[in-house]
Amino acid sequence: MIATCIESLATQPGILEILVVDDQSTDRTATVVRGLMEKHSQVRLLELKDLPTGWVGKNNAVWRGARAAMGEWLLFTDADAVHEQDSAARALAMAEQEGAVLVSFSPEQRMESWYEKALIPYVYCRLGSRFSYPDVNDPRKSTAAANGQFLMIRRDVYESVGGHASVADEVLEDVALAKRIKGAGYRIWFASGKGVVRTRMYRSFAAMWEGWKKNLYPLMGGTPEAIGREFFRAFGPVLATYITAVSTWALLENWVEAVAVFAVGTVAIGVAYDDELRRNQFPPRLVWHGMIGRLMFARLLWASYASHRRGKLKWKGREYPVGTSRASNG
Repeated sequence: MIATCIESLATQPGILEILVVDDQSTDRTATVVRGLMEKHSQVRLLELKDLPTGWVGKNNAVWRGARAAMGEWLLFTDADAVHEQDSAARALAMAEQEGAVLVSFSPEQRMESWYEKALIPYVYCRLGSRFSYPDVNDPRKSTAAANGQFLMIRRDVYESVGGHASVADEVLEDVALAKRIKGAGYRIWFASGKGVVRTRMYRSFAAMWEGWKKNLYPLMGGTPEAIGREFFRAFGPVLATYITAVSTWALLENWVEAVAVFAVGTVAIGVAYDDELRRNQFPPRLVWHGMIGRLMFARLLWASYASHRRGKLKWKGREYPVGTSRASNG
């Protein structure tokens, strides 16, 4: 993954240096990067040996990378992101056009397994409702969001708000940073990354579950009331369809009519989801995964809520306290 990401950046003329921060990885990241350094002179490797108390691992890594960088604009991206040849140039052009100091793209999602196709589009449809691009980009509204897989920011503004050090303990560091920048009166710009940057976020069910379990609770509102609304929005229509079908069978003792009722309810849910998929630029064929996606989302949302209530999150081999004090345990 890291090699593909670096190669997609190294060929872009506007990118003068590429800093790869290896935060105690257990794979071959450092070896791969050293090999690419022989091919691309602008690639540098920064290896971290410790995680300071009070920091989430990624936040520490990108902060240390930013401190070592020299450019007027900083582009933060993840190892699993693949950039089109003009991604950086398009972000800079957008910044100039919109007068923005932060430009972020939500990457196009590459999904191969059934569980990715079921859960990820549903999650992003809900995020599209909570953090719509027009609301985020409207300076008159307080709504702020960004995606850390592609986040470009003017260096002087980054430093003026404290950079990632100011959100050191935040699980959703990208959203938190966007809020700080917009709250300081600067213009931000958030848009779809289709045709700009793409990613396959997870390559196993366990990794997908762990990743969304970490993020879903704060993304969906971070309060029991907000989580309750999202839970019943996802699970309620499925439950209502099932209860109606069972009640029809119990009252009429006619399984054909019960199946028909269930089918009508399922189609109605699918039609509504089809509209959401189209609005969020997902292929309509993913509607066939919508029912299981709702159930997975509801279960995962509850698991994320429970983890945050317990005050502990696990991510990539580290455990982070969350809640009153979200310092790392080193």
